[in-house]
Amino acid sequence: MRQTLIAMSIAAALAALAGCGKDSEQAQVAKPSEQAVASAATAADAVNANPLLTEWAGPYGGVPAFDKMKVEDLKPALEYAMAQNLAEIEQIAGNPDAATFANTIEEMERSGKALDQVFTYWGIWSGNMSSPEFRAVQAEMAPQLAAFNSKIIQNDKLFQRVKTVFDTRNESDLTPEQKRVVELVYDEFATNGATLTGEAKARYAEINERLAELHTRFANNVLADEEGYDIFLRSDQLKGLPESFVKAAAALAEEKGQKGKYAITNTRSSMDPFLTYSEDRALRETVWRNYYSRGDNGGEHDNNAIIAEILQLRDERVGLLGFDNYAEWRLQNRMAKTPENAIELMEAVWPAAVARVHEEVADMQAVADAEKAGIKIEPWDYRFYAEKVRKAKYDLDSDEVKQYLQLDKLREGMFYVAGELFNFSFTPVKASSVPVYHEDVKVWEVKDKTSGEHIGLWYLDPFARAGKRSGAWASMYRDHTTFDGKETVLASNNSNFIKGAPGEPVLVSWDDATTFFHEFGHALHFLASNVAYPTLNSGVRDYTEFQSQLLERWLSTDPVIDNYLVHYKTGEPIPAELVAKIKKAANFNQGFSTTEYLASALVDMKLHTTDPKGIDPDKFERETLDALGMPSELVMRHRTPQFGHIFSGEGYSAGYYGYMWADVLTSDAAEAFAEAKGGFYDKEVAGKLVKYLFAPRNAIDPAEAYRLFRGRDAGIEPLMRDRGFPVPGEKAEATASAGE
Repeated sequence: MRQTLIAMSIAAALAALAGCGKDSEQAQVAKPSEQAVASAATAADAVNANPLLTEWAGPYGGVPAFDKMKVEDLKPALEYAMAQNLAEIEQIAGNPDAATFANTIEEMERSGKALDQVFTYWGIWSGNMSSPEFRAVQAEMAPQLAAFNSKIIQNDKLFQRVKTVFDTRNESDLTPEQKRVVELVYDEFATNGATLTGEAKARYAEINERLAELHTRFANNVLADEEGYDIFLRSDQLKGLPESFVKAAAALAEEKGQKGKYAITNTRSSMDPFLTYSEDRALRETVWRNYYSRGDNGGEHDNNAIIAEILQLRDERVGLLGFDNYAEWRLQNRMAKTPENAIELMEAVWPAAVARVHEEVADMQAVADAEKAGIKIEPWDYRFYAEKVRKAKYDLDSDEVKQYLQLDKLREGMFYVAGELFNFSFTPVKASSVPVYHEDVKVWEVKDKTSGEHIGLWYLDPFARAGKRSGAWASMYRDHTTFDGKETVLASNNSNFIKGAPGEPVLVSWDDATTFFHEFGHALHFLASNVAYPTLNSGVRDYTEFQSQLLERWLSTDPVIDNYLVHYKTGEPIPAELVAKIKKAANFNQGFSTTEYLASALVDMKLHTTDPKGIDPDKFERETLDALGMPSELVMRHRTPQFGHIFSGEGYSAGYYGYMWADVLTSDAAEAFAEAKGGFYDKEVAGKLVKYLFAPRNAIDPAEAYRLFRGRDAGIEPLMRDRGFPVPGEKAEATASAGE
């Protein structure tokens, strides 16, 4: 199917187009022509009146009508598009001819185009432009969408046709790419309940509907706590905060109707710099507690009961399929293959990371003691005193570095890297030629530098605002495909930088610059696609972060440093001595960043390998971290009640470990560039990178794709070296290859 199967559906509108009406068989037979006419008229009216259903028009192969989005159009658009998709599926399932790739798999790939379009708009409201009106529709439609998904997955006639093509794939004349599509489509059915019958089949669908509702409530609760805990400071509460941050906080407060004050929002992009620089320890604690208590404040937005129910339902559902636990089911088609393999990797790194945390805390405590602060380092002190240690150890001031990290110049640096590695050029499109959903969004056309061939469009939505979820992410509005006529890519990057005061550049931290490059790596993965079929643009979760993590490495390459890291006032390039300090301090605070990440990844895996009956999520989190020996001076990167990666959907559930699995590949691949004659811009290695690791998307098994690039599997040693950790000899054989 064109769209990834989504745990979401429809009820009444399905009746007319999908044959699910409640009329008696006699009544249906009596008036077939009237029904057909009415159905066609209704369909035509729905398409003509609803901009979310209108075929994308305009330049660049058509673009979304973001300027015409209205929440009131969403529900009817979903109902129509799902009904249409189910009608398409019924036609495929009911084909009297023997099942073939062309009349079954390819037709499924062709289906659901209208629904794809609607979900593009849904994604914008969900991630970038949420509102109470949208959340009401989201809550209403989530279980219906899950039921819709189940109607497809549990369509036995359809599954039997898919199975027929799957069973005969090796005796047919299918290309390797077509065989891969067949295998992925079959796997989507087989691992999601298509083989179930009777009560088990009905219960599976029922669980999916309830989970869709709970995932939506979880995400909206976190967003409510992000929006409900703003802090407005007076001018006498700003001591230590950088000028650029203060100006942005003032502009944000004015936007929120508090002119003359300074807004600290309950998002990472506001919390992180405040905890790094504010000299007001009591305020640091307040900001810290607000942020790390999201979803855990009691009352209507508390997520603990929701988490408990999600875990129990997931466990029950995979039990219907014969799995011992959710993680076992989830990892069967990932590179790690089993929870044990994932845990082995994480536990190989954990002791070194925790040991480094203890060293970092000792350094910070020494600074606090020397200042006669009279404190013990607490989590709200970590970033503040880490910054003091950074200055003392490396003579490196993060705020000084920020003066050379302008958002616009970083974007130009990313374009340069894309040109060198992928031969892409980026040109701004005329402001009014491509619709956008907010004035902050800008669009660039992407072309092949040599041929001038149009590759796609790249949308950038960089700034935080009310209704936009926190963090940074990439998304696709349209995939590259060729099987049914070439379709070019519409990709986007989304961030939450704090917008500067009018006329002021946006200055970001080194970590934020790294994240900017990371998310651009995802966009390049989309844009580089050369696959024929939509399904092949899907991903393997513990592999899809590899490409983006690898692109982070180009931020610190000489061409980017020399040409794009320039002072925002003078335009002077960043001094060589400051660059040297940055590189020398590359592994600084690695204990903090690795441990906070691993704590989240390990808790995720243990939540999904434990019997969830009667589970208390807060207690489980505390006890698990205690058993791991979690240092008291920091917390999980994503505490359980706000862990949207695993509880606002199932994309990363029992899969948050994937960032580290992918980083094993990243560190090893980076060494391939470092060893090459041309370094990180070596044309031969870059060519192999694009050919084997970006362009095929999911057309090649990830483990095999990596071997084609590197000539072997990746080992853990480069990862440990990258993080400045000791490389234990007894773990040297650990690899991130399939089946190991």
